[in-house]
Amino acid sequence: MQPIRLTAPVAREDLAKLRAGERVLLSGVVYTARDAAHARLCAALEAGQPLPVDLRGQTVFYAGPTPTPPQRASGAIGPTTSMRMDAFTPALLAYGVNALIGKGGRSPAVREALMRAGAVYFAAIGGCAAYMSACVKSVEVVAYDDLGAESVKRLVVEDMPLTVALDCRGFDAYAEGVRAYLAQRDA
Repeated sequence: MQPIRLTAPVAREDLAKLRAGERVLLSGVVYTARDAAHARLCAALEAGQPLPVDLRGQTVFYAGPTPTPPQRASGAIGPTTSMRMDAFTPALLAYGVNALIGKGGRSPAVREALMRAGAVYFAAIGGCAAYMSACVKSVEVVAYDDLGAESVKRLVVEDMPLTVALDCRGFDAYAEGVRAYLAQRDA
């Protein structure tokens, strides 16, 4: 099956068509944010302050690229463990973030928040940060420059390979993979 091509920001109606386990090639604009940036973003939301960058309708990638080498748009960039953002994710989804990119499973609270928001969680391949950097065409710091690698960056990406890990109906590719493995093992 050929991967589905999507352009970010991805419209909610396009996200609604996605199914857990489907492969995607994502092009367009995504924003990086890791732990420290998430804490600041959510503190601003809680205080009723505007965010330094409007993430409504956007895709957030849990990553922090390494310094950019000569002749490249980005240094190595790979997903960080998503569960570290679970405490912040429901607030950002309620704010209007459309999609998330990371690695690893998510909590039941995040799955519920994704369903309420009509959003999706994409899994990126861990350990392939050098390969993923080839998908990045430009990087610009847009918020929290003092956080260095953890600042919020606007990336333009092309054909970033992802898998729909949690779709907006609550189906979980990680859980389905475990079920399929156990069924095969026990058969």
